[in-house]
Formats: sequence, C-alpha cells, structure tokens
Amino acid sequence: MCVGISMATKNISITEEAYRRLASLRKDNESFSEIIIEVTGKRAKLRDFHGIISNETADILEKSIKESRKSHRILHEKRIERLKKEFR
Repeated sequence: MCVGISMATKNISITEEAYRRLASLRKDNESFSEIIIEVTGKRAKLRDFHGIISNETADILEKSIKESRKSHRILHEKRIERLKKEFR
C-alpha cells in the first residue's frame, strides 16, 4: 500500500538572476525544490576530490596556496602594526 505524503509549500521571492541560475541547473522535469535540495544538501569532503588532479598539479597548487597564505599573513601583520601606531 502506498501512502502519499503531503508536503507543505512556501512561496519565495528571488531575483531574476537567481531564477536564471537556478533554472540553468534544471534537468528534464526536475522541480525547483528538487534542485534546491540537491544543491544545498551536499557538503563536499576532501576525500571526494581524491584522484581528480595529478600529484604534480596538487604539489603546484599546494605551493601556491602556501605562498598566498604567507603573503596574506605578512600584509595582515603590517596592517596590525599600522593600526597599533594609529591608536597609540
């Protein structure tokens, strides 16, 4: 015996741009509710990306990230020092 489950619905307002983006994700007769549930329900885990890029590319990416973080940290420290001087 199959029992249907009635789901409450809500109306929401979104911008035209948001609508176009959401509509572009539609497959066949997929509802907007199904798209929203699919998009918001997934949380990628690091292991999901295993094997997507080569070890060489991963090494280059890791080096780039480390350099970027170092640069950001230096700039952040300089900002902190400048603010300390301004508020003394």
